[in-house]
Amino acid sequence: MLLAAPTTAAPSPRGAYGLSASVLIIALVVIATALAFEHIGGYAPCPLCLQQRYAYYAGVPLAALSLVLFSTGRLTVSAVVMFVVALGFLANAGLGVYHAGAEWKFWPGPVSCGTIQAIGSSGGGLLGALDKARVIACDEAPLRIAGLSFAGWNVVTSFGLFVLALKAAFSARG
Repeated sequence: MLLAAPTTAAPSPRGAYGLSASVLIIALVVIATALAFEHIGGYAPCPLCLQQRYAYYAGVPLAALSLVLFSTGRLTVSAVVMFVVALGFLANAGLGVYHAGAEWKFWPGPVSCGTIQAIGSSGGGLLGALDKARVIACDEAPLRIAGLSFAGWNVVTSFGLFVLALKAAFSARG
């Protein structure tokens, strides 16, 4: 008895639209969550945290552009745009690995990484403001959820978005 080779479905341009839409929605949810943790939860981002948002700030409009291009029949251009989105999220996952590694003390974080957050009003002048300020360091995780910091979760989501965007790019070509 011969075993049949497993068959895989050929990439479908129709599936590319759904994958691109998934990238857009997930990226929107992730960046909205990060902003909510900052503005509602009071978790101030460090400079590396802010840099990790760039992939989302670029990826969301590019994924939307890819959907528009797909809808107008420009499948190849849509695929190229999603490939760029995929590369952006792959680079972001790498930055997240670096940041999470610095938080776990696997390697040092950047020397210049730290921001000063003023707490409360600046009543009392400059000295009063300095007394109430705190430094947000890149090598300290302010919160861990299921064992992962914000940077760690960014690695997971960015790598997942990389895979989805890459699959969308190759599916759009048919």
